[in-house]
Amino acid sequence: MEEIREKVIEALKGIIDPELKMNLVDAGLIRDVEVEGGVVRIKISFTTPFCPLANFLIFSIRRAVEKIEGVKSVDIEVIF
Repeated sequence: MEEIREKVIEALKGIIDPELKMNLVDAGLIRDVEVEGGVVRIKISFTTPFCPLANFLIFSIRRAVEKIEGVKSVDIEVIF
């Protein structure tokens, strides 16, 4: 599962927050990534509670992570 986790993190580094002009990992928005039995759980925190790009970023995360071999489902939790 560690291999899938590493691939997930790499995929998240490919998603750029348009406002911050940084990828989600380096911007510190990804708070946790867990993989268990092909289920990926990602905790993300946005810069503001009413981030206008939240839906776009969640969609982008889901689309990128679902492409990884071995991933069965993606659970994204927004935390503050």
